[in-house]
Amino acid sequence: MQPVNLFDLASQQSQWLAVRQAAVAGNVANVNTPGYGAFDVEPFEKVLDNTRVALRATHEGHLSGGATEAGYAVRQNGREISAMPSGNTVVLENELMKAGEISRSFELNTAIVKAFHRMMMTSVRS
Repeated sequence: MQPVNLFDLASQQSQWLAVRQAAVAGNVANVNTPGYGAFDVEPFEKVLDNTRVALRATHEGHLSGGATEAGYAVRQNGREISAMPSGNTVVLENELMKAGEISRSFELNTAIVKAFHRMMMTSVRS
């Protein structure tokens, strides 16, 4: 039987979310800084690839869909803009969307850990 590593995985995701939140906050703070380049951290899925836990689709409809950044590219006169005239690449709308995604992920992570902890405590008390 494999040891339960849900708590380790949740802790790892919480640390990743904290780093991503700091990156997004830095981008928002520098939205008016000329020449500043927006940055983000590597996706959590890549972090999972470096561990022994990985997501696996059991059905072709699983783990697909959802919004991608490609659908929200900034365009002007039909062509994509990579930087503002000042050389700044921060798009405030994208950063706010990322901040909302981070907040929802923190809430989901906490809810899952809380439910799993409650389940474990119920089984131990029984």
